[in-house]
Amino acid sequence: MDEAIRKADVLIEALGWIRRFRGRYVVIKFGGSALEEAAAVRGFLTDVIFMETVGMKPVLVHGGGKAITEAMTAAGLQPRFVHGRRYTDDGTLAIATRVLAEDICGSLVAEIERQGGRAAGLSYATRNCLIGERLTLRDEDGGVVDLGSVGHVVDIDRALLDATLAEGAIPVLPSVALDRDGQRLNVNADTAAAAVARLLKAEKLVFLSDVPGILLDRENPGSRVSHLETGRCRELIANGTIESGMVPKVDAALEALEGGVRKVHIVDGRMPHSVLLEIYSNTGVGTEIVTG
Repeated sequence: MDEAIRKADVLIEALGWIRRFRGRYVVIKFGGSALEEAAAVRGFLTDVIFMETVGMKPVLVHGGGKAITEAMTAAGLQPRFVHGRRYTDDGTLAIATRVLAEDICGSLVAEIERQGGRAAGLSYATRNCLIGERLTLRDEDGGVVDLGSVGHVVDIDRALLDATLAEGAIPVLPSVALDRDGQRLNVNADTAAAAVARLLKAEKLVFLSDVPGILLDRENPGSRVSHLETGRCRELIANGTIESGMVPKVDAALEALEGGVRKVHIVDGRMPHSVLLEIYSNTGVGTEIVTG
């Protein structure tokens, strides 16, 4: 009986948050190490189904860098990175877009439906949602850096997203965009998710990571900061506290907040139910970033 009462208390605690976020968009970026463990993937997708069931509008954006690298190795291609981004020639583009839009996206949709939910993969292979342009970077001398078919998201098919959600299906978006001429572009999943959240003016943007949030000491999980304002984030980037692979996530988070997203969360995708605990409980388990 005590256990049953405890479960009821948890539901009551979640009730206020469920009411508050009903009908609101939440964009979740999923990928990296979180994709490597089948049990973690199943658990995460269960959480996403829960969110849709209680009235939120979850939009899932995923990457798959490791799977792309493995597929390239199997094909005898050597990955090349320029300024931290995968150089995408024609051969790389063919493999990357197939892995993302067909293999990974297809498996995520299948698992959601296996669990009794509904999902729709939205990409060039089905119905395209992400609209992009080639990404142009400059080197230290001001010269153009050639990245091949690498792009960034500049627009979305909002009507398609809303129609998919209205049908009770969870949109699953691989990080592949089409430009205005219908050419495929390989897009960084963090920046793609931030762009989708910004264009939707989402209530929340959630990044699943392999750490419990932003840490003041990367060797100490207990140094996690539960709440940060944008100004403090920039300070932590400037002094090197936020470093390495966390910098692009935080940069994308800041861009999303500047574009009207209400709140960004960084949570550990390996922790069971981390997304639900972060959104629907009074004590979060990751780092939330807000405009300040």
